[in-house]
Amino acid sequence: MSTDLTVMPLGGMRENGKNMYAITVGEDIFVLDAGLKYPESDLLGVDVVIPDFQYLVDNADKIAGIFLTHGHADAIGALPYLLSEISAPLFGSELTIELAKLAIEAEPRTKGFDDYNVVRGDQEIDFGQVKVSFFETTHSIPESLGIVIETEQGEIVYTGDFKFDTTAAAYYRTDMLRLAEIGRKGVKALLIDSAGTANYGQAAHESEIADYIYEGFRHHSGRIVVAAVASNIQRIQQVIDASFKTGRKIVLSGNDLEKVVRTALRLEKLHLPIPENELFVSIKNMKTIAPEETVILETGKMGEPIRHLQRMAHGDDRNIQITEGDLVFITTTPSSAMEGYVARTRDMLFRAGATVKQISTDLKSSGHASKNDFQWMLNLLQPKNVIPVQGEYRMLNAGFNAAREVGYTKDNAFILANGDNLHLEGEKAELRGSIQVASTMIDGSGVGDIGSIVLNDRRILSEDGVFIAVVTIDRKKKKVISVPKIDSRGFVYVKTSKDLLREASDLVQETVADGIKNTKEFDWGKLKGSVRDALGKFLYEKTRRKPVILPVIMEANQNGRRRKTYSKPNQKNDNAQPNGAKKAHDNSDGANAEAKNKKPRPHHNRKPNDATKKPEQQA
Repeated sequence: MSTDLTVMPLGGMRENGKNMYAITVGEDIFVLDAGLKYPESDLLGVDVVIPDFQYLVDNADKIAGIFLTHGHADAIGALPYLLSEISAPLFGSELTIELAKLAIEAEPRTKGFDDYNVVRGDQEIDFGQVKVSFFETTHSIPESLGIVIETEQGEIVYTGDFKFDTTAAAYYRTDMLRLAEIGRKGVKALLIDSAGTANYGQAAHESEIADYIYEGFRHHSGRIVVAAVASNIQRIQQVIDASFKTGRKIVLSGNDLEKVVRTALRLEKLHLPIPENELFVSIKNMKTIAPEETVILETGKMGEPIRHLQRMAHGDDRNIQITEGDLVFITTTPSSAMEGYVARTRDMLFRAGATVKQISTDLKSSGHASKNDFQWMLNLLQPKNVIPVQGEYRMLNAGFNAAREVGYTKDNAFILANGDNLHLEGEKAELRGSIQVASTMIDGSGVGDIGSIVLNDRRILSEDGVFIAVVTIDRKKKKVISVPKIDSRGFVYVKTSKDLLREASDLVQETVADGIKNTKEFDWGKLKGSVRDALGKFLYEKTRRKPVILPVIMEANQNGRRRKTYSKPNQKNDNAQPNGAKKAHDNSDGANAEAKNKKPRPHHNRKPNDATKKPEQQA
């Protein structure tokens, strides 16, 4: 009886980034990549998005290892969060492991992790019934690897991010002989990068992009600001070379970028044409060099540079402001979801007086396989089943159609969703159910505490603002004892909307007065709800807007006696004011009160059983 063999994407399907795939062979799970993605414009305030790890947490004792294809955030960015929940050995090339360490050691909960295993493209690791090996691929970062999981039923191959470039330099070249060898053994299923298959034609060679950057530098006489992804080592090398050829010095903007550059230099994956102290200038000494000799290389927060460019254009960055005569060189290729955001950023930069060049508008640049590359890989490996991965649905569909053009059908080419369970048996594959897999949003130090309700509130606040009504009552006498105070933020301009605010104040007073007179049992929640409903209808009729409405109802004790506390059951009330003056009740549906009074609970990392396999490495 053959061993069960399944493929389950946990991220990377029908989205850009967040790559993570679980391959189950019998009782063992092999995790391929653990990436994040940068939020789209509708995820207000969210820093990054990572996969849902619950399936892996529930099966932590079955995880044989985590295998990484390269050092970009879409492949390694979620590792600190994953390794705070599970314990498993990590495998990747030397540079990939070093970049992963930077991310893992920056997270307090994973500082002690030390199960790192460096592998080479010609190496094989024996896990008993499974052997894992690798092959070198071409991407925009050195030492990018594809992964081969060899089972008794055949091989499962994951390409990672790849493209074919005949001009690729050392550390970037694809091992074509190794690919032919893998194909001869028999590939049961191929998880293949489809992020570039929707683009027709071949992407520009990196040598062409290097010439393009150099020409841009050579023809500009002022300061140059280069926006790049921190881990795009190839692009950084091209900026270094162009800066040297044009007699410029480089200012590294940001600690993340400095760490990546230092790591790549130490591993000799970046090469300097002159001594480091003659090429790099610290940001605090930036003013000591003339603008025409300056290149500022910036990557922004967490390696995403476009949002930081907006801060520079607005003058919000304390060190760098975009000024008249600057050239802003955007070297990243934005996803389709970010194109509008990038267009607005370009407009801001032009308004600030800068000239803007963007590689992706002048050249077809990509680190991902084109349609031709995709089909070439299929012809080399001859897989029985094809699974396009990495990209929005239209990209997966483009990969599916490219596979059909070389002979595949819907019976052996699959467009999966995150959580789908594809079962492989013999030469066939079939979908056998799926699990619920959501996205986990990271906002500051919060992990997964941002959901659809919070995002909806943020969206409403960003569109229509907030409207606040404060009223004080005497519950015993059942009357309102002061005129309600009205305030708003992001809704209307107070000084020109006095009539509207006065009418709203009268409505609040009337609604609260009716609410406390016509009830036998006093209910704070119901009273606030009636104010919210009445104000909502009134404001929409007057303005056609729907702001967030916050009723704040306070109780005053006119006799100065000790007040009674009207808080929710089993909830402490720490809001008592001195001298018996006023008492605020549940100003925002109890959420703030609960947060204030809730004692912090210790974090318990869930640890798997001590059953993690320690493989024997073979050179």
